[in-house]
Amino acid sequence: MRRMSRSGIGTTAGFGLGAFSRDELDTVHYATLQIFQDTGIKVMNEDALEIFHGGGCDVERFDGYGIVKIPSYVVEECAFWAPRTIVYDARDPDKDYVAEPNRVGFTTFGGCINVIDPHTREIRRATKKDCGHIARVCDYLDEICVATRSVNSTDVPAGALSVHNLDALLRNTGKHIFLGVDSPRSLEVMIELAAAATGGRDNFAKRPSFTPSICPMSPLTLPENSCNVIMSSARSGIGVLVLPMALSGGTSSATLAGTLVTHNTEVLSGIILAQLTKKGVPCTYGSTSTILDLRFGTSAIGSPEYGMINASIAKLAQYYHLPCYIGGGASDSKIPDIQCGYEFTLSAALSALAGGNIVFGSGVLEQGLTIDYAKLIMDAEMIRMIQVAIGGIEISDEKLAMDVIHEVGPGGAYISHEHSLRSMRSQSHSKLFDRRSRDDWMEITGGASMRERAYEAAIGIIQNHQPYPLPEGAPESIDEIVKEFEKELGIAKI
Repeated sequence: MRRMSRSGIGTTAGFGLGAFSRDELDTVHYATLQIFQDTGIKVMNEDALEIFHGGGCDVERFDGYGIVKIPSYVVEECAFWAPRTIVYDARDPDKDYVAEPNRVGFTTFGGCINVIDPHTREIRRATKKDCGHIARVCDYLDEICVATRSVNSTDVPAGALSVHNLDALLRNTGKHIFLGVDSPRSLEVMIELAAAATGGRDNFAKRPSFTPSICPMSPLTLPENSCNVIMSSARSGIGVLVLPMALSGGTSSATLAGTLVTHNTEVLSGIILAQLTKKGVPCTYGSTSTILDLRFGTSAIGSPEYGMINASIAKLAQYYHLPCYIGGGASDSKIPDIQCGYEFTLSAALSALAGGNIVFGSGVLEQGLTIDYAKLIMDAEMIRMIQVAIGGIEISDEKLAMDVIHEVGPGGAYISHEHSLRSMRSQSHSKLFDRRSRDDWMEITGGASMRERAYEAAIGIIQNHQPYPLPEGAPESIDEIVKEFEKELGIAKI
């Protein structure tokens, strides 16, 4: 039997989440334009005020800051100037990540100050060594598409924090890196480090291997350093991630719709500043916004609202045709337990189904304060399952398998059919999650819990995985750049 091709059949590329109608997205956009025009944003940087003014914005100056009101045409032009797609270049060319509409990848949460030690299982302050070790695990995991500084190197001088973070990351991953920047001067030094790690300035200019991130201050404020980093990043051509952290009920409206409006305004204000500084510079639309749990005064990143807000932000980013970096998969639990598994799955699945280009939150516990190696390994397993799910079910002549169904017939056996053997590799495969019989599970694992096996896996990766190598002489150059920067800051070790 031949099933001929049909003309004009509609297809879908996978499962997705339709969060809003076009009219609803238009409504948020028009509300944002009204905020820009009537309320404005607070800008705490004189150079940025000059750039906004030169771009056609109305600037009213006060002591130490200005209120900038932005006409709708400036908002819409600047959003259009930013590239629609971005290739996040990696030191390892095989690990470049392409952010196009509805392509979904995952990474870890960023900026934690604590870590659960994989050997002692005790919580402690994170170190530069931890920053590198977590990056090494992420480099190994195919489920992690880009790297971030999951923890801050709390054992280094504060003024050189971002430089040390990047140092640790460059030595331990060949993937593209996202991280915060302490100052414009720190950014200059970080570019020197990345250039040394990629074979020189020219190579880095062609393939920038890291993206600086900045956080507007909610509500509706661009602080001094955020402006400096946006302008410096734009002038350097490496782009910027604008990542608000609004708390609904605290630093933004207690209604989620209101939070979306101010969040959108904050992201676009950073993008507008970047575009007015250098037209066409890559910009990533970010979010880690959630609710403030008013009972406890904590940011609830394990809440369903976290997933709802960030899935909504993905749709707003798509509305402006911008790549996005959104929250998903974080947990408020204090240990890698059942709570963290449930919380990861809910928000990570929502953000992925919404088409978030980079969903960050893997490995994190305790309102974003603590990274845990076991959770990172377990999250990677669930990411693989989510990726299978969002791929959907392909409806095609081949996949309908009509010839096989006719051949097997009523009461037949598919398990012995050659078609089942050929299709075996297309099924989802678990590594850490166990699908064996109880007897086989006991024989292979000795009854060890998934958490214990995850810690063991992480330790094995740290000890055995070799990341993409740095060019010859690069480690020594990086050491010298860091040493000279600390000397410049007056914090060099004697």
